[in-house]
Amino acid sequence: MYLILHWILSALSLMIVAHVVPGFAVKSFGSALLASVVIGLVNATVGIVLKILTFPLTLLTFGLFLLVINALMLQLSSAMLDGFKVSGFWPAFFGAIVLAIVNSLLRSVVMGD
Repeated sequence: MYLILHWILSALSLMIVAHVVPGFAVKSFGSALLASVVIGLVNATVGIVLKILTFPLTLLTFGLFLLVINALMLQLSSAMLDGFKVSGFWPAFFGAIVLAIVNSLLRSVVMGD
């Protein structure tokens, strides 16, 4: 049940970000659910490798380079799906920031984390 709730909250976060960030689009809630799964899988595979390889740069930038990696993971996920589109690096970058904030807020409200 916990995993399903996280999945739904992630999809809802994507829908909210699509309404806030220009160049960030989600076709439907079903597309947001699928995009949540793909983003999670991309982050768990390619994202981990990139984070390990760029660890020195991440340290030099006090962790800010992780935003660039998250933006790239959103763009990669967008390239794999039809109902989820990110139209460039800057929408992905700002989308990654807003997505992290919205996701944290929703989880704290719903789950009390």
